[in-house]
This record gives sequence, structure tokens and C-alpha cells, in this order.
Amino acid sequence: MSESRTCEVLVIGGGPGGLTAAVYLRRFRRDVIVADKGNSRLSMIPISHNYPGFPGGVPGAELLGRLREQLTCYGGSVDGVEITGLAKEEDVFVATYDGGEIRTPVVLLATGVADKGLPIENWHDAVASGAVRLCPVCDGYDILDKRVAVASQPHNRTGHALFMRTFSCDVTLFEREPDVPLSEEEAEKLRVAKVRYVASPVKGVTLTDAMEPVLHTEDGEDHLFDVFYPMLGETARSGLAHALGAHCGDCDKVIVDKHQRTTVPGMYAIGDLVVGLNQISVAIGQAAIAATAIHNALPWRFRQRL
Repeated sequence: MSESRTCEVLVIGGGPGGLTAAVYLRRFRRDVIVADKGNSRLSMIPISHNYPGFPGGVPGAELLGRLREQLTCYGGSVDGVEITGLAKEEDVFVATYDGGEIRTPVVLLATGVADKGLPIENWHDAVASGAVRLCPVCDGYDILDKRVAVASQPHNRTGHALFMRTFSCDVTLFEREPDVPLSEEEAEKLRVAKVRYVASPVKGVTLTDAMEPVLHTEDGEDHLFDVFYPMLGETARSGLAHALGAHCGDCDKVIVDKHQRTTVPGMYAIGDLVVGLNQISVAIGQAAIAATAIHNALPWRFRQRL
């Protein structure tokens, strides 16, 4: 028999945003279920140096562990289930997973994004070692004066490479779209910034024994670097929002208002899933906004005398 549960708020996604929202909601004495299938993007980050309060940095897995522990302090926990379907019956959401369903008046989506990328050998090891990095805003300072390789999409081909020149004199931009040549303006920006440009498209990336990325181009050349930023875009994990008709923007990211409300009544969204800057601190700020808005929108739960 399938299991059927109810709660006041279902949080889908147990990354920093989802866990922070759950902490707030439990402190508001709300009945919360956190559903998480266990592949938070944060767990891949070897160490974050720009998250407030950790002068020496904090590994992604450790931060997740601390947030989970904090949730247990208020009687909350994380259910290791994957929500595979989401429907709405009048004012009630019905979330389904393998073996059961959860019925709730409010859903908070914190499902994040999936990175697009190249064929990279030992992807997780490459990210864990810092050989491959996903966020120049997060960790550009950490690669000062390293040999940096960047591959970007045509709509922002030079932007990431120019951004990395803030941190290193040795930046190389690799081609990914040979049928869309650089414009004269783009080429001039690279020349002025002294960014090297490799026109032969990248076909794959391997790692040396010292965990240095080697980019292999179609002309048969191999290019050795200290770090590689494959800035090839991302796709929001917004399928559940799409299923209910939520409005989305670029990269399928969910559009929300100032209270983190989607266009579907009762559905909120936070973190990398929504339109905006992908940062842990941003997701946590959005979690506080959403959780407070949710608490104020739900029927009051007055404290009773013991």
C-alpha cells in the first residue's frame, strides 16, 4: 500500500536554501516535510571562502551537515525521497514519490539547476580537487595567478574570460561554437585584455596525475592548465513548476515576486532555481523571505498554555 502524508509546507530540495527555509518554518512552529533526493550542488564544492562567518572557508558537505543538524534542533529532518510528480486538487498540492504521496497547501521549490558541460574525465573528482570550477563569482579569488581556461556560450562568449582577468594574467578562452565566429568587437575586447583565444573547438577534457586539466581541441592539440571553467550554461530543475504552469524565464528558471511566490498560488521558489544570481548567500536570503511569507499566509497557530 502507498503511504499518504500531510503537512503544512512541503520543501522540495535539501540544499542550503531548502534547509534554511525549513529551519525558519520549524522555528515558526510549522509542520514541514523536506524531501531531498541527495544530490545538492553544494556537496560538490570542495570549500567555499565567500560564505559569511567562516574566515577559513567551509566545505560544501560540511555546510550541508551543519544545516541539517540545525534543522534537527527544532524537530525537523530530511526525507530521502525524490518527488517525481506534483499536481493540484483545488487548494491542495499532491506530491508523489516512489511508494507514497504528500498532500499540502504550500510547496516551496528549492531544486536548483543542472550544469551543462563537456565530456570531462572523472567529473566529480575534477570538481572536488578544484581542477574544474563552476562559479567565477564564488571562487575567482581562490585561483589568483593560476593558468585559467574558460569555455563559454555564444551569447556571453567573452564575458567570463574578461571577468577572470580580474584574478589572473594567464587566461585562455576556448571556442565551443565554430559556426559562430567572434565578432570584431569581441576579438578587440580579448586583445585589449590580453586574453588568449583558441579557435579550434574543445572536444574533451582529461586530468593529469596531479589533477591538472588538459583540454583537447579538434586540431589535435593538448592544452595544460591549472583550472578550467566550463561556463556552458545551466538548466533549472523546474519540471515540477512547469507541470503546474508556473511562468519561467531564461534557462527555464522560475519567475518569482518579491516574496518568492511563483505564478501558481501556494507555490514558492528559491535559490538557483529562480531568475537571479546563483550564490549560497542569495539562496539563504530568499529562504528567509519565502519562509516568513509562507508563515504569514498560513492560518495562525496560537501557542497554548502547557
